[in-house]
Order: sequence, then structure tokens, then C-alpha cells
Amino acid sequence: MKNLLLFMMLLLLFSGCEKSEEASENQQTAAYEAISENADVKVSESLDESAAPPPPEVDQVKFVKPVVANAEENVVEKTEQKIIKNGNIKFETNDLGETYNQMIAAVKKHNAIIQNDTEGKEYGSIFRRITVRVPSKNFDLFLTDISKGVSYFDNKEISSQDVTEEYIDVAARLKAKKKLETRYLELLKKANKVSEMLEIEAQLSAIREEIEAKEGQLRYMQSRVSMSTINIEFYKTVAIEEGITVSYGSKIWNAISSGFNGISSFFIGLLSIWPFLIILAVSFYYIRKRFKKKTT
Repeated sequence: MKNLLLFMMLLLLFSGCEKSEEASENQQTAAYEAISENADVKVSESLDESAAPPPPEVDQVKFVKPVVANAEENVVEKTEQKIIKNGNIKFETNDLGETYNQMIAAVKKHNAIIQNDTEGKEYGSIFRRITVRVPSKNFDLFLTDISKGVSYFDNKEISSQDVTEEYIDVAARLKAKKKLETRYLELLKKANKVSEMLEIEAQLSAIREEIEAKEGQLRYMQSRVSMSTINIEFYKTVAIEEGITVSYGSKIWNAISSGFNGISSFFIGLLSIWPFLIILAVSFYYIRKRFKKKTT
């Protein structure tokens, strides 16, 4: 009996120890899980903080210009400004020859070209008109040189036309047409049917015509941009007796022409009063008829 009681007491003691150990293990597990969760939260917070640093102050922010990788999108930045300059001037001079020599000297100095040269006489004046193409970079200097000694201008007009936008637009369209031409050429190589080849060649012909037209536009604009145009007119006032002497034959011809013009004017005047002429003719007829009756 004593042995049985001793055995039961030992059994209860061992079972109590096991329960206390399980409880301590459960407490340790719960504590470990809590610590792990807390650690995970701290780690995630630290990762979030490291991944998203605080925004810098306004003074530290710097704008970085985007780099355009495509050259086609950078056409506007690479194209210089296209300006067409034109000028028209007119002035009086005392010596046509000296003024003309001054123009020629300015043309040679600034690598200009005389495009047109006209001289003649008008009533009371002798004139000379010159059209000059001068490099745009020398336009202002050329204008200064040809204006030396001019007291005043009868007319002076300087104009500038910005064709940059138009030039860029035509250049972009030309580039697109050339790319389209390349694609059609690739299709032509892959075509197997005659009908397909003919259709592609027709499209290529139309595209090439457009390419030639665009290239012509660009050349024309570039020519007007690179070479400015100046129309120069200078004249000398002369007395009437210093003008052209009219010959005797010219006087006869002028008299004949004047007489012919007078006759023409007379008949035209008669045509304008034809109703009155009819009335006069009818009246004259009846008066004459009655006068004959009285005499008989």
C-alpha cells in the first residue's frame, strides 16, 4: 500500500513537471512569435525608410533636360533660323556714273551678284535700276556702303520674313516620304506577282515626284535665305532741254498720229449723237419736200 501511494505521488509529480514544461514552452513559442512579428515589422519599416528617402529640399532640386534619343524628334533644335531679307531703295544723285561705280565697288566687296541692270530716261530724269543678290550675312554692311552720300531716300523698304517653321515642315515631310520610299522598295523586292510589282512601282513613282517637289522647295527657300535681294534705283533730274531731242521725222509722225486720233475721236463723237443725226436728217427731208411743193 505504501509502495502504491509512493508510486502515485511520483506520477503526479512527473505529470506536473511535464505540464509546467509545456506551459513554459508555449510561453516561449508565443514570445518568439511576437518577437518575430515585431522584428518583421521593424525590418519592413527599415526597408521602407531606406527605399523611400525623405524628399530633398527645394534648393537641392535641379531640372535635368531630357535627352532625345530619336534624331527626328530633335529636328527643330538642330535647324537654324531661316530668315529671308529683301530691300527696295530709291534716291536721287547728282552723278549717275559715280553712283554706279559706288554700287559696283560694294558688289565686289561683299561678294554680291548683279541680277538685273536697267538704265533709261523718263520725262525730266535719267535713271538706273539694279537688282543685286547679296549674301545674307553681308546684307546690312552692303546696305550701309551703297547708302553713303545719300542725303535722303525717296523710298526705303527693308523686310524680313521668317520661314523657319515652313522649312522644318517641308524637311519633315521630305524625310517621311523618303522613309516611305524605302519601305516600298523593300516590298518591291518581296513581291512575286506582276500586278503587285506594277502597283508598287506606281506608288513609288508618285512618292518620288513628291520627293522632288519637296527638295525643290527646300532649295528655293535655302537660296532665298542665303542670298538676300535688294532693288536699287537712283536717278538724276535733268531740265527739259537736256532731255532727248525730238527729230523732225518724229515730229511728222507725231502730227500724223495726232490727226488720226482726232479723226477717230470725231467719228466716235458722231456715233454717240446718232439719235440727233437721225432727227435732223428726217427734218431736213420733210422741209426740203415741202419747199419743192411750194415752188411748183
